[in-house]
Amino acid sequence: MISRRGCGLAAVVAVLLVGGLWAFFGGWYGSGPLEKEQHFIVPNGASLSTVAERLEAQGVIRSATGFALRARVFGGGSGIKAGEFAIPRGASPSRVLAIISSDEVIRRFVTVPEGMPSIMVYERLKAQPALTGDVAVPQEGSVLPDSYAFEKGESREALLRRMQVAMSRTVQELWAKRAPDLVVKTPAQAVILASIVEKETGKPSERRMVAGLYSNRLKTGMLLQADPTIIYPITKGKRLGRRILQSEIQAVNGYNTYTMVGLPQGPITNPSRESIAAVLNPARTDALYMVADGTGGHVFASTLQEHNRNVAKWFAIRRERGEL
Repeated sequence: MISRRGCGLAAVVAVLLVGGLWAFFGGWYGSGPLEKEQHFIVPNGASLSTVAERLEAQGVIRSATGFALRARVFGGGSGIKAGEFAIPRGASPSRVLAIISSDEVIRRFVTVPEGMPSIMVYERLKAQPALTGDVAVPQEGSVLPDSYAFEKGESREALLRRMQVAMSRTVQELWAKRAPDLVVKTPAQAVILASIVEKETGKPSERRMVAGLYSNRLKTGMLLQADPTIIYPITKGKRLGRRILQSEIQAVNGYNTYTMVGLPQGPITNPSRESIAAVLNPARTDALYMVADGTGGHVFASTLQEHNRNVAKWFAIRRERGEL
């Protein structure tokens, strides 16, 4: 027969056991101390205990020891991932572990638009506060225009290297698929001509035609006479913001294709994949001239006489617009 004292002791043990279990589970699923949403970074290669200590230090959880213990008991503690995560207000330890073990990594992007010159790529990297470290102005034509994801704290140099590796791989891939008998004989020449194509037309549908026109000029020894090559030595590819001066048209340097035969000494911007592809598979055309048509595109001509008529039409359009 169990005494009253024994029953009382058993009841106390039961209460303590239930209370302990409640505290253990409640401490895992109950609301956490975070008063507002906070971003939390899990470093590469960080252990569960290290992450727990960082979580406690930043006020995300109450106890690093309790978090690590429960994480191991409930599983998933070894599945934490590196990256930056958004932890919501009052997140329970269970929810915190689920977040940092998931693919809910905050994605940050730097976008390099088609035809952005390297000086502006440099400025964009420098202006991104989530990146770290210094970086030099990249070589013109070495960056592939695209959107690049990065993690907070990544170095600018590392992100730039990824942009340049993407360009190198793209050029290699497209060069292997090039058409026969091209006027450009090396991948470097292809990037230079593609940079001119990129700057000369804003219409994707015209790229191959513009590439064919400039290829014809190179084959026949004609001056390319591409206005963007006049501007590049002046602004490094940024907008000029005014009309080109006659003295600038007549300037002799390594880029101005009004005073030199052949390609410039280097690219005048970072060309897109599409412009490189256009240069490596240009349109088959006898066009040697082009002029704006008033719609954002161009009118092409194979003779100077035809071109002069097109130019006259373009000037008439500009007069109607009050631009002359």
